[in-house]
Amino acid sequence: MPSNKVVYVCENCGYESPKWLGHCPSCGAWNSFRELKLNRVAPRAKETGKSYKLHEVPTQRHVRVASGIGELDRVLGGGFVCGSLILLGGEPGIGKSTLLLEVASRMCGVGEKVLYVSGEESLAQIKLRADRLNVSSDIYLMSEPDIEAIESETKEIAPSFLIIDSIQAVYNPGVDALPGSISQVRTCADRFTKLAKENNITTILVGHVTKEGIIAGPRTLEHMVDVVLYLEGDRNYHYRIIRGVKNRYGSTNEIGVFEMTEHGLTEVRDPSMLFIQDGGKTSSPGSAVTCVLEGTRPLLVEIQSLITAATYGTPQRVGTGLDYKRLVMLLAVIERYLGYNLSRYDVFVNVVGGLRITENATDLGVVASIASAATGHPLPVGMLFIGEVGLLGEIRPVFQLKKRIEEATRLGFKRCAIPKGQKGVTSTMELVELDHIDKLKRWLT
Repeated sequence: MPSNKVVYVCENCGYESPKWLGHCPSCGAWNSFRELKLNRVAPRAKETGKSYKLHEVPTQRHVRVASGIGELDRVLGGGFVCGSLILLGGEPGIGKSTLLLEVASRMCGVGEKVLYVSGEESLAQIKLRADRLNVSSDIYLMSEPDIEAIESETKEIAPSFLIIDSIQAVYNPGVDALPGSISQVRTCADRFTKLAKENNITTILVGHVTKEGIIAGPRTLEHMVDVVLYLEGDRNYHYRIIRGVKNRYGSTNEIGVFEMTEHGLTEVRDPSMLFIQDGGKTSSPGSAVTCVLEGTRPLLVEIQSLITAATYGTPQRVGTGLDYKRLVMLLAVIERYLGYNLSRYDVFVNVVGGLRITENATDLGVVASIASAATGHPLPVGMLFIGEVGLLGEIRPVFQLKKRIEEATRLGFKRCAIPKGQKGVTSTMELVELDHIDKLKRWLT
């Protein structure tokens, strides 16, 4: 006979425990455990498993369908893989539904059948947004949070693409829990997975993010799907970045850049021009240009720094788009090896355009920007700075320097400061090799 097992799940992070706990050992939340009943089904008879040698396993070639949106296809690795399950996360109002309506319209334009299911909006609301975006009228729309009704309609229509907006709004009537709870999200995601694989339907699930910036629901949700995408951006900017953090059929950490307009999300095919002032043709004190590598794409970004006298006690160290600890370390290196006393000054550093950078190859650009702000001298026009800075002030080699320099050359930059002794780098632009940050002083006096 089938039996039921009871476990307790943290609503905040999805941690499971065989007994109730007042404090979650995983995320530290208090009073977050809820009871979850797992239905145990008696195992059915099946053929005995058999092993195969690696060379005996037939190779399956995944069929891809291009979305028609170049920036999205770049992140996906060339398009949607038929029958795959994709999770798209992002803050409320960032543009997830807008992007997916555009995707649905492009798919209908090439003859694919698309079912768009919303558990949060009425059909009239979806129609209003679709009219504003001027999308295809051949999209099948459904406003229904009940997963059983969604499954029934999907099997009847037999679409090649299924969009669920959102997984937190869908519920299973057989589960005694509220929509959006850990148990509901898990069971609904499991059923969508089976629906996608058994019927070869490319399925996109929209997921809301928590205040920590992760997709709400159990962590197993990201493990169940084939692709995890995040749509990022600051509401104060018109630009949105879609980033792949998991992809079973392609590379990760690729990004696509979009601009939010009154007609929806528009592709930005040359994003480097968004993040540098006047294309690098002018220079101001505190401004420096560097190059960051996002996946396989080099992007030129502008770093801006402002240094003012601290009037409220402890000096502030504020970095927007930068790792705070990395910024504090670079400030210590600047004070030690460039001789600038910043202990009585507030230091503000910003990556222009709302981009978030994490790689160390931008260290030299950050140091040059802060040093320029400290001295009040602008850096040379048409010059960028690439290199990792060590604790001793030395400038260390970086990955894919040649590709970064090629991007800068394409955009009209004439000179680049690079790590001394890095091999295999040639360019038509002037390459200035630096071994230590004290060599920056030649441009700051």
